[in-house]
Amino acid sequence: MSATTTRRAAVAILATTAAVWTRAQTPPQLRIGFQKGSFNLALLKSYGLLEQRLTGTRIQWTEFPAGPQLLEALALGSVEIGATGDAPPVFAQSAGKDVVYVGAEPPKPDSSAVLVKPDSPLRKLADLKGRRIALQKGSSAHFLTVQAVKKAGLAWSDIQPVYLPPAEARAAFERGSVDAWAVWDPYYAAAEISGELRALATSRGLSNNNTFYLASRALSRDGALLKTLFQALTDTDARVQADRRDAVQRYAEFAGLPAATVQRMVERRGVAPVGPLTAALVREQQQVADAFTELGLIPRAIQVADAVTQVKA
Repeated sequence: MSATTTRRAAVAILATTAAVWTRAQTPPQLRIGFQKGSFNLALLKSYGLLEQRLTGTRIQWTEFPAGPQLLEALALGSVEIGATGDAPPVFAQSAGKDVVYVGAEPPKPDSSAVLVKPDSPLRKLADLKGRRIALQKGSSAHFLTVQAVKKAGLAWSDIQPVYLPPAEARAAFERGSVDAWAVWDPYYAAAEISGELRALATSRGLSNNNTFYLASRALSRDGALLKTLFQALTDTDARVQADRRDAVQRYAEFAGLPAATVQRMVERRGVAPVGPLTAALVREQQQVADAFTELGLIPRAIQVADAVTQVKA
């Protein structure tokens, strides 16, 4: 499909949605948690589509450094909904936190990587043996590292994980305190564009790098509101596809990143509508949980399906 055809299709989706959309009953407040890598949510905020559809609702946006911190806030009642990668909800559920899967985006297997310095002697995953790897504990980068170690034929005890949030992880990497850094976009794109780091491996073939939407128990029961939110997110993605230049500029301003970095991020993320979890996606997420259980990295075994709800109007 050509770029022109894609843009026309996206515009048509927006036009059709505008024609058939009916406003849901609106709550007085909706608190949304997002991360720097939450592209759809960041653009939804920029476009103001949700505020247009939930008139009368005060929408509060709170940014978090990574998924684990966001889900901690969700469990404490500081936000009602947010988006994370695959590992954070596994850690949250295993720790007994009451968070509920309500939606998902398509996989983005090229949007995270294990990074090393350009002149690093590490050339293959097996070279990670005995090395210090910086990563956010309980994040999608944690699962990527688990899978990378497994593919290399190594045991988890063969590496030295150094648990740091992204900004601190990059600082540690730059001063030579760690040998590798596992992270997601836009941090990966920023490092790639700068030429300061290279990808030892991306998540392709290791992890689908899925994005999930998690909500409070109360919000998970409000199907009409969630459908309004997910349609607004899907329309946001259609608008991104229709005018990528504008989307790149908006996100660059939000994230404080060069346009070239954002362009690289957008190029590899693909189309990202938001919808309910499929049975296949739940099974895949169970594999993530089982991998952490087998390594003793989470407190107890879990059934992901127990924390999944299908959104109903």
